[in-house]
Amino acid sequence: MNFLEERILKDGIVKSGNVLKVDSFLNHQMDISLMEEIGREFKRRFQDKPITKVLTIEASGIGIAVFVAKEFGVPMVFAKKSKSINIDGDLFVAEVESFTHKNKNQVVVSKRFLNADDHVLIIDDFLANGCALQGLISIAEMAGATVEGLGIVIEKGFQIGGRVIRNLGYRLESLAIVDAMDGETGKITFREQ
Repeated sequence: MNFLEERILKDGIVKSGNVLKVDSFLNHQMDISLMEEIGREFKRRFQDKPITKVLTIEASGIGIAVFVAKEFGVPMVFAKKSKSINIDGDLFVAEVESFTHKNKNQVVVSKRFLNADDHVLIIDDFLANGCALQGLISIAEMAGATVEGLGIVIEKGFQIGGRVIRNLGYRLESLAIVDAMDGETGKITFREQ
């Protein structure tokens, strides 16, 4: 069992509807020591790749991606879920559906921050159905960038997202893969990695 699986068992809460709440340490309140460890682990797993940018989606992926980008010594870019007056110029746009929020959003990245010279590592907190990752992959491809890999903190292995992304031929590294959760007992089963 790795450091993240131990923390999920200690502080994660299983709710009905295949929801795993990790907001006390990952995506609402953040344990900075844990974030540093996550950043180091993604650096270790992707150190063979020439990463020039870390790409994520707002909001929960941002904090994690910052620590990953720090380890690589590269900028972090995040896709915004709404166009604001602060975003000017040409944009890459993709539509993504959120498993957690049960809605669709258009996400945007300024063309100034992603280009064909970039080697991108995509980072996110959760992987369920894979729509957010597919949207980020689409944006990277629109930019002509090379997607070097995808790093997920927690993958729900019992949902289709991981299989879809791997079947597309991308290197996907998940720090913890949950194979089963029981909302009544709170039991979590992790996949051996």
